[in-house]
Amino acid sequence: MKMILAVLVTVSTALLTLPANSDAQAPPKAPIFTIAGHTGEAQLLQVDGKSYIEIETLALLTQGTLSFKTNRTILTLPSSGSEVQEPAPPVKVGFSTAFIQAGIEEMSLIREWRIAIVNAVESNSPASIDWIAGRQRLTDKNLALASAAVSTDDDRSAYPLLTAEFNSMQKLSDAYLAKRKQAAFISPDTFNNGPLEEQILSCARGFVVMAQSHEFQDQPACH
Repeated sequence: MKMILAVLVTVSTALLTLPANSDAQAPPKAPIFTIAGHTGEAQLLQVDGKSYIEIETLALLTQGTLSFKTNRTILTLPSSGSEVQEPAPPVKVGFSTAFIQAGIEEMSLIREWRIAIVNAVESNSPASIDWIAGRQRLTDKNLALASAAVSTDDDRSAYPLLTAEFNSMQKLSDAYLAKRKQAAFISPDTFNNGPLEEQILSCARGFVVMAQSHEFQDQPACH
């Protein structure tokens, strides 16, 4: 009898020393629900082998908003921020081909306009008013083409120089027509090698150098 009691005490003691959960299995972890591209997570509810998530939790995860209308629940999702953004176009440097061609043509037209006036004064043979007016229109039209061809920062910086050159030539042409209208003798020095003509020539030379380097360089003579 004493031996039986000793065995029972020994077994009882061994059972007490076992971990409380040694006979119980850990409960399975609840499945987690996440949305690609969004932060946060939520536990799925398992009912009859199907997975469910609360609509409020879904709205929170997607940063959406819920609205209710009669018997309808509406989830409004924000605009997706994960859409592929078009890469910014690379910054265009230097002159565009179309602009520099129009610019050189502009300087060539101004040169012909200027030479015609200078030759008319030196030879004392008045230039045709109609020819001068036609040359002005042609040069102005080409200046508009240069403006339409602007596509780079260098083009935009150089275009005012073309405009200034055209305006200077216009002043020279108007001065010649005014003198001619007075029917007075015009000294060759009035237009040949004068300050205004020198400005026109210096601006044209500067533009050619700039075109050869294919990058904008300010030309003080054009201002």
